[in-house]
Amino acid sequence: MPSSSKVAIVTGAESGIGRQIAYELAERGYDIGVTWFGSEEEGAKVCEKVKELGRRTELLHLDLTVLPDAESVVDKFIELFGGLDLLVNCAGVGKRGTILEINWDDWRRTFSICVDGPFLLSQRACKYWVAHKRPGVIVNITSVHEHSPHPRSMAYNSAKHALGGLTKTLAVDMAKYGIRCVAVAPGMIATAANGMDEDKSYEYLVRGLPAQRPGHPREIAKMVAFLASDDAAYITGTSFAVDGGFLVTNPQFPPPGLQVEEGGHALAQPPGH
Repeated sequence: MPSSSKVAIVTGAESGIGRQIAYELAERGYDIGVTWFGSEEEGAKVCEKVKELGRRTELLHLDLTVLPDAESVVDKFIELFGGLDLLVNCAGVGKRGTILEINWDDWRRTFSICVDGPFLLSQRACKYWVAHKRPGVIVNITSVHEHSPHPRSMAYNSAKHALGGLTKTLAVDMAKYGIRCVAVAPGMIATAANGMDEDKSYEYLVRGLPAQRPGHPREIAKMVAFLASDDAAYITGTSFAVDGGFLVTNPQFPPPGLQVEEGGHALAQPPGH
């Protein structure tokens, strides 16, 4: 039976930014399709929290290095929920290295997860929406390095630029069907992947960054939720940086670069939520 609630699929939802996106969307009335890759246990914890928020949830494994095939997860979620309204492509990976250092396997793995996977997942979602004459929204999580390359990150920078291009092109092609596609480009966010504790995001001092602190994953989630909403109905094909001013100053090259200190005092205080 078709779901009476809005339905969102969030890839990479077992941790970090993806986890907070799942929670934020659940708080706003979405049933959530959660995908996990590294830890089914962590994915299950996310599902339990979504249920506590009063929403339905389903958990499926997703390995974006196994393509084409893994994208069938979209069809599985549609079957489980009876519909789909929003796809958030959040799963990603990064490997440091210049063109002299990066190897082919790491290059291809990065593109498989960050570009090929979102392309195939989005294609499945768009085909469903067009076939059923339904509107839909796709939000791709890129990075500030979609706009400003990070030193020694050849594969990551290139993949995020490509994901930005996919966002723009999909938006142009699908607008006539009522399908929107946008990107959110996070700056420095307090996640385990960045070696930081998200619960202490307002305790770190980041010298060289206008906001003087890393972002909390929730701050990315709130932008995703806004862009998915009807309040953003006239927005498509655009990438929104949520970066504490990073792109304004671009402080990634020494001197002085970015310096993260624990127990510092950032200018901003935590917003209510």
